[in-house]
Order: sequence, then structure tokens, then C-alpha cells
Amino acid sequence: MASFNKVILIGNLTRDPELRYTSKGTAIAKIALAVNRNWTSETGEKKEEVTFVDVDAFGKQAEVIGQYLKKGRPIMVEGRL
Repeated sequence: MASFNKVILIGNLTRDPELRYTSKGTAIAKIALAVNRNWTSETGEKKEEVTFVDVDAFGKQAEVIGQYLKKGRPIMVEGRL
């Protein structure tokens, strides 16, 4: 059976990225993302739900995240679970 593992999220950073390096020098950026979902209930009431997702990025991508992204910034994340 074939498998598929891909996720795309769009949301806002809930805090500044945490950038650190492994003992071998690989950069790791930890970010927290708030993803909003808006919908209208069956009764016509507007609803909102927020999902919080922790994300890790590695290598050059992690360094760019650490340098340019800050709390509140909207971003799109594409990756795998």
C-alpha cells in the first residue's frame, strides 16, 4: 500500500523562534504556530477555533527562521508529521 505524509499549515507565530545548534553544528529552530479555523454553525453563529502546533526546522531553513521571523508573524509551513 502506498503512503502519503504531507501537511500544510498557515498561521501566526505565538513566540519568537528558539534557535540552537547540535554538537555537530546543525541549526534547529523551534517555533510555535497558532492556526485559526473560522466557520458558521448550523444556527448561523460565527465560530472560531485555534489549534496550536509546535514545529521544528533544521539546517539553513532554521537559521533563516531564527534571523527573520518574530512573534506574531504570519507564516506558511509545509512538511511531514
